[in-house]
Amino acid sequence: MTEQTLPERTNQETRTVATRQKTIKELLLGDAMREQFAKALPSILPPERFIRVALTAMNKTPKLMKCTHESFFNSLLTLAQLGLEPDGRRAHLIPYENRKAGTVECQLIVDYKGIVELIMRTGLAARIHADVVCDNDVFEYDMGAVTKHRIDFRKPRGEMYAAWAMVEMRDGARAVAVMSREEIEKIRARSRASQNGPWVTDYNEMAKKTVFRRLSKMVPWAAEIRDAIEADDNAIDTTATVREPAATLDDLADQIMGDGDDDNAVNAAE
Repeated sequence: MTEQTLPERTNQETRTVATRQKTIKELLLGDAMREQFAKALPSILPPERFIRVALTAMNKTPKLMKCTHESFFNSLLTLAQLGLEPDGRRAHLIPYENRKAGTVECQLIVDYKGIVELIMRTGLAARIHADVVCDNDVFEYDMGAVTKHRIDFRKPRGEMYAAWAMVEMRDGARAVAVMSREEIEKIRARSRASQNGPWVTDYNEMAKKTVFRRLSKMVPWAAEIRDAIEADDNAIDTTATVREPAATLDDLADQIMGDGDDDNAVNAAE
């Protein structure tokens, strides 16, 4: 009995240790992860392209290579299921230092443009619009409706003081939301990524995304759209309920290493 159990434990420990020793980049380039992405991605987005975009994101933000394997690959698998790339325009991968745990974790932020793309794919909406409002704009909001937003692009718009979003459904129903900069800043203050990533490099896009999140509560989106809007709850709002990760490191080890003998399992990630 002991002779049968000991090798099994040794193999499992060897597989887990081998996984821990592999870098994120090595695992990302392995056949096993490519197969996992291929299962999740829509047919229009080949896994090879998805991996190239992820590698580009890592090259732009080297700290991502220090993230826990769980957080990094869970973020990528979530994006694969949504059919979005971590290209820094529609979705962002942000390394966050979890000082309490002593780890660096990957935070997924789906951009406003990414959410719009997903909504337009479904055919649910006829029109979507969002913008920031600046001092020199002409802006009128009355009884739940934006009646005017006029921008003169021949002169500076001035300081941004609000953001708004509107969606018009195929049946003609329309919903509008407006938030002041003060309200947006309160949301930003609760964000783990408030001092880096798109909150710093693409503030206006994050402002539009924030007001669109509020607007989304008024619209009965399909499940996949709600998932996209809520995908980065933990990055945007640290008061949100923390969801269980899609996989633990050992679970990812099983996915990456496969179920073969130990030698083949270790080679699978190489």
